Amino acid sequence: MSFSGSPDHSNFSRERHVRYWLRCLKTYLPNLYTSNDSNRMTLGFFILSALDILGVLHDHTTPLERSEYIEWIYLCQHPDGGFRGFTGTNFGDGLRGSENKQWDPANVAGTFFALAGLAVLGDSMERVKRKECLEWLIRLQWEDGSFGEVLGKDGKIQGKRDLRQCYLAAVTRWILRDHQDLQNVRDINIDKLVSFVMSSKTYDGGIGQAPFHEAHAGWTYCGIGTLSLLDRLPPMDSKSASPRFTAAADEAFVQDILHWLVHRQTTTLLDDQEGFEITDEGPLSVQAAPIGVYQDTPSTQEFQSDGLRVVASQHESDPSLAQNIGALTGLPPSMPLDADPEKLLWIGFSGRCNKFADTCYSFWAGGTLGILKKVHLLSYHSIRKYLLEKTQHMIGGFGKMPGDPPDILHSYLGLAALAVIKEPGLRSIDATLCISVSAREHLEGLPWRHGDYIV
Repeated sequence: MSFSGSPDHSNFSRERHVRYWLRCLKTYLPNLYTSNDSNRMTLGFFILSALDILGVLHDHTTPLERSEYIEWIYLCQHPDGGFRGFTGTNFGDGLRGSENKQWDPANVAGTFFALAGLAVLGDSMERVKRKECLEWLIRLQWEDGSFGEVLGKDGKIQGKRDLRQCYLAAVTRWILRDHQDLQNVRDINIDKLVSFVMSSKTYDGGIGQAPFHEAHAGWTYCGIGTLSLLDRLPPMDSKSASPRFTAAADEAFVQDILHWLVHRQTTTLLDDQEGFEITDEGPLSVQAAPIGVYQDTPSTQEFQSDGLRVVASQHESDPSLAQNIGALTGLPPSMPLDADPEKLLWIGFSGRCNKFADTCYSFWAGGTLGILKKVHLLSYHSIRKYLLEKTQHMIGGFGKMPGDPPDILHSYLGLAALAVIKEPGLRSIDATLCISVSAREHLEGLPWRHGDYIV
């Protein structure tokens, strides 16, 4: 893939990232991670998958070490299906009973990260309790089609009804069910799940946490990822195979999503609080101008738009309207209509309208464009410069915002965002699963996914 525009000379410090992730893998994490002990499966996946995307997992770990990581993951497998997020709730053999099993549940996030981690490590996954996991997944689905997080007392579904769980459940189903030997196992209610995703689309084109919620880049990624895994998106290009099922999302739906995504590009970077001053009376100045560059194909005419510019034209035609709006308490007296050309050198993604850029949204938005095969719509060089010059840290990894120290979540998603735009030195990434293409190919090549393995 090639991207138009003049080349930049930002430096991807690959060796520093390798050292950062090796420290995360082979030394103790900082004490601030203590509260995340129950999410150890998630942290382990990010670390291992980051090293895989960097192409050094096998260079810096031995076969024995990788086998020990695999054994630890299987220690988290739940006897009733699914995986725990860590070993801390496992009471041990013979000590788990009806009176205490509610304190030892599998959870949908732990299950996704466990399966993805096994794929990254190259495991055969023959020990995964596939049938039990799929039957457990059915019990997690709410009546409206969404999914909970865990099964609590008396088998009651617990956890939020939102698209994160929907996406995680869809990936789990895709990994474990897409073959012939489990066709006799009852499936989740796909139509209701699709309906839940579609009803979460908002008036402005994005997708929210659930119906009637604000559009958000993370939820949009989960929604589009879910539809993709369920084969309910229209073909994205001439090379795409026709869906096995009738696409729930039509071209208009996809165009709305694309329009919303490209408008999440912003020059509002929260760089040392530049351009954003807070007083007792409210914000005094805002250096903000969402960058809307929407060019569906390289040959089509460029379309530029942002909300501020539209409002400005209304003010010009109706001076009294401008005066009334300017008199509202807490609003700045004027809003700049054009971004500083120098600031256009660095463009990040925000997760919602009128928010600052954040490293993770470079993947949640950029990855969604990757699923839809529209990565060319983003401002490639400016986004790359934002990641490498604003949030890449001197010790490796990425911070949430400029000046922040690196953390595991943002460091992984910053790396994944660069892989989406094909940064040299990184392995290709599968945007839908958020793992390397080689890990997905390993997964798809397992014998039991082709009917060559008997449960």
